[in-house]
Amino acid sequence: MFIQQNISLKHRNTFGIDAYAKEFVEISKVEELVVLVGSFNLTERKFLVIGGGSNILITKDFDGMVIKNTIKGIEKIKEDTDFVWVKSMAGEVWHEFVLYCIGNGYAGLENLSLIPGYVGAAPMQNIGAYGAEIKDTFDALEALEIESGEIISFTNEQCKFGYRESIFKNEAKGKYIIVSVTFKLSKNPKLNISYGAIQQMLEKNGVSNPSIKDVSDAVIAIRKSKLPDPLILGNAGSFFKNPEISEAQFLKLKSQFPQIVGYPVASGNIKLAAGWLIEQCGWKGKQVGNTGAHKDQALVLVNYGGATGNEIWSLAMDIQKSVQEKFGVTINPEVNIV
Repeated sequence: MFIQQNISLKHRNTFGIDAYAKEFVEISKVEELVVLVGSFNLTERKFLVIGGGSNILITKDFDGMVIKNTIKGIEKIKEDTDFVWVKSMAGEVWHEFVLYCIGNGYAGLENLSLIPGYVGAAPMQNIGAYGAEIKDTFDALEALEIESGEIISFTNEQCKFGYRESIFKNEAKGKYIIVSVTFKLSKNPKLNISYGAIQQMLEKNGVSNPSIKDVSDAVIAIRKSKLPDPLILGNAGSFFKNPEISEAQFLKLKSQFPQIVGYPVASGNIKLAAGWLIEQCGWKGKQVGNTGAHKDQALVLVNYGGATGNEIWSLAMDIQKSVQEKFGVTINPEVNIV
């Protein structure tokens, strides 16, 4: 464990923002993390934990310690006739973990293929795509409690999962560092292919009786076709969450905008497609300085090269304002602003 001073984070966040960390340390073992927390009193020190840096927008130099979690390891911890419980350490690359599960015939994560980032960040955001979310297969996680230095376990219920939300983005924010995540995966796949784009891609590929790998391949193809590769064009995926509004407000909007995209959710509200709202405000493909909304997906804000975090944040606020003015709907960032 070596603590470095004044380190650039440009290649440690997928937006490619060239900000600096006052201190930087990479942790590859749980024991190192325990020592770090015990030695540096993180309850009194400004710190930021990152994995792949795929869901953050850094708006300024970080005057504190950036901790990169690269703790690796995957193991099957138990199984029964129908299910297998697989534990992944937080520093594993999410997509590689998904492919490991698919390769072993463990079903449940195939719809979440090619999502950038590390496993440790997945429950924080309750990541989701194409009709699936982490909470659907999540069993438990282990996290280091900053104050006590102890490893604490959290069940699915204790994580308080919501739409791109968990306890770790709210009341437990900054109090824990996730160490490992365990998933309960099926040996007998019940495929979730109701999402229209998956059906279309499977048909295009000539697949009539899909396996979990077929579904994963379809999701990968869809994502590659409409989302820019962060290694080529800096971005953090979907920048805004899809907003929820009341049914009454939705019906009123639909009378004004017949093509508006929305679907009912468990709360009784209607969830709108933020990308559609942004596109209707004229942002899709629009470039502002070194930033812009991507030409294929308005929900993805991009760094065309040399943009600062504040420039991207300014663009985001302009987009947010225009959606509010046109539709009377507030769209909130999914990306964490640092």
